Parts: sequence; structure tokens; C-alpha cells
Amino acid sequence: MAEFTMELNDEQREVRDWLHGFAADVIRPAAAEWDEREETPWPVIQEAAKVGIYSLDFYAQQYFDPTGLGIPMAMEELFWGDAGIALSIVGTGLAAVGVLANGTEEQIGTWIPQMYGDPTDVKVAAFCSSEPDAGSDVASMRTRAVYDEAADEWVINGTKTWATNGGIANVHVVVAVVDPELGSKGHASFIVPPGTAGLSQGQKFKKHGIRASHTAEVVLDGVRVPGSCLLGGKEKLDERLARARERAKAGGERVKNAAMATFEASRPAVGAMAVGTARAAYEVALDYAMTREQFGRPVIDNQGVAFQLADMRTQVDAARLLVWRASWMAVNGKPFTAAEGSMSKLFASETAKKVTAQAIQILGGNGYTREYPVERMHRDSAIYTIFEGTSEIQRLVIARTLSGMPIR
Repeated sequence: MAEFTMELNDEQREVRDWLHGFAADVIRPAAAEWDEREETPWPVIQEAAKVGIYSLDFYAQQYFDPTGLGIPMAMEELFWGDAGIALSIVGTGLAAVGVLANGTEEQIGTWIPQMYGDPTDVKVAAFCSSEPDAGSDVASMRTRAVYDEAADEWVINGTKTWATNGGIANVHVVVAVVDPELGSKGHASFIVPPGTAGLSQGQKFKKHGIRASHTAEVVLDGVRVPGSCLLGGKEKLDERLARARERAKAGGERVKNAAMATFEASRPAVGAMAVGTARAAYEVALDYAMTREQFGRPVIDNQGVAFQLADMRTQVDAARLLVWRASWMAVNGKPFTAAEGSMSKLFASETAKKVTAQAIQILGGNGYTREYPVERMHRDSAIYTIFEGTSEIQRLVIARTLSGMPIR
């Protein structure tokens, strides 16, 4: 087990500096254009693939970093560049985590490479869990998967929403109900291979922020996938469902479902995204306050502004430490006995909203225009308190974990 440390090693620093250079030289110059276009920035993703950032190898190296800091470090630097473009680059990772968390070795080896493609033929993947009537309330999920034993196929029907890369993905990972009587415990995840009949893109959303990231509905109408596309396999699913039924009868402990396992693994990473955006806004505000003069002196020479910047930096650093702690705990098998993963996501996402708003205030009228990036950063920051578990859900998870009570 790696010891927890706040110091990056030489290799990690080299990777961080490389990512920072890509974010500064490639992502930032393209950020305003793709935010306005509200389209997937394929040229930037292709450039990321060419240099090795958008690849299975790079993602695996960071994911399996024994210190746990590889992924949060990478997320912070890329989202420092721009949240919308960065999410287009890393969005495939959520689907990959879904397969890593629930799939067999054969499924991992078969499907994750197809999620990324290669530098000459870039692909993306989508993780499809939320539904029009089932966001945070996963127990209300209606998408159904029924097993056709004669054909050894699963038949999936339903509509997913808020899917990053939904409809344009090469591979979709879909969470569906296989046993309605078990509620959220009766869910399973499925691979929907490219070109599968019955899968189509529904509405593409025009969003407040992260506009360069494609977000859409995914419609599944009689989608049939081979039995081998059930993540983890039928035997493992049957065993899990049997245990869930036994515990339900006995009123026993809760069993985690496939979607929640994916979210728990990714929450500190989302926190790191928020840290990147907050840090970027803080740096813009600090530079502006140091160089902008009012009444014959730099803006930062005003105690009200200086104190705001002091608080902003303190909050950004505190958020990073919570993210790093949770990431280290996760990779080293430490249980989140105080919901440390949710803590990191909650604090970092709320920090991003607050810091980006303060940055606009420090820039004044300039901060409210699209001539300066803090306006876009503030719009982007709103998503962190919403996706992969709202701030309210994070607080609920933390409170339940601390108290052991079924708080509602």
C-alpha cells in the first residue's frame, strides 16, 4: 500500500507538466470557439489522441497509479484548460470505469479499446444511467432488460437522458432493470456494441455550460445484445440477485448496484475536475487584480479584493486535499467510512461555483463578458453540483454514512 503524500514524484510531475502544456497550448485557445459552436471538438480530441492523452494506455497508467493521484492530477490539469473540451476528452472514461468496475477480464480487454479507437480513427463511449424520471432516484429507473434464454440475448427497452456522448458513441454502457421487485438492487449494466439495431439518439441538449461536450438522450427500442454483453456475466448476476432477495426478506444490509459502483469510483475524479475549473478562475482573478489599476493603484491593493483572493486560494487547496485523500483511499482499498468520496465531490463542486462567481466579481463588468474566460468558467462550474450525484445527494450519503440512519 502506497503511503499518503502531498508530494508528487518525478514521474507524476513530468506528466502533470505535460498535461498542463497541452491544456495551455491546445485546449485553452480552442475553448471559446467550441463553447460557442456547442459541438464535439473532434480536432482537439484527435490531437489528444495523437500525443497519447486520449488513449487506453494513458488512462490505465493514471487509473492504476498506486498513489491514487494519477487520475485527479490529470483531471485538474485538463479542466484547468477548459471544462467543456476536457469533458469531451475524458467523458469516455466514465463508460470505461463502468466496465472496469463490473466487467470480466475478457469484457475489459474486448470493449475498452473499442471505446477509444486509435489516433487515425478516434472513437468515444457513453455511460447511460439517468432517465427522464430517474436521476438521483435510481430506484425509479424504467429501462428494462429481459433475458431471451433461447437466443442467449438480452432485450433492452427504455430511454436514457443526460448521456455524455449519447448517440454519437461507438460503445454505449447501459444500466437497466433486470428484476423490478428488487428496486435499485435489481439493476445490471450492459454493453451495446456499435451499430446495434434499435439504439438511436434522442434530443441533444443545449446547455448552460460545458457546451463543447455532447449531451443527449439515448433511445433503446427492442435493442438485442448477446448474453456476453452483460457486464460480469449471467452467473455473477444471478448470485447477486439471489443475495439481494435473501437480504430483502431478512431486512438486511443494502447491496450496491452497478450504476452506484461506477459513481462511487468516479466521484473524487469529478471533484478534481471542479478543482481544475476553480483554480483556473482564481488564477485569472489574481492576475487581473495584480495588473488592473483603479484609483491609481492595483485592484489587489484593496483589502476587500485581497481577502477574497486569499479565501479563494484556501478553498481551492482544501478541495484538492479532500480529492487526493479520497483518491488515495480508493486505490488502496480503504473504505469510505465517513463517505470521503462524497465529501470530496461535494466540497470541490461547491468551491468551484463559489470561486468562479468571486472571480467574476473581482473582474467586475469585464468578468461578465465573454471577452474574459471567467464567465464561461462560472457557467461550466454549475454542472459539478448536479451530475454524478447532486450536492444534496452527496450530503445525504455523508449523513447516512455518519449516522447509520436511513435519512430521507
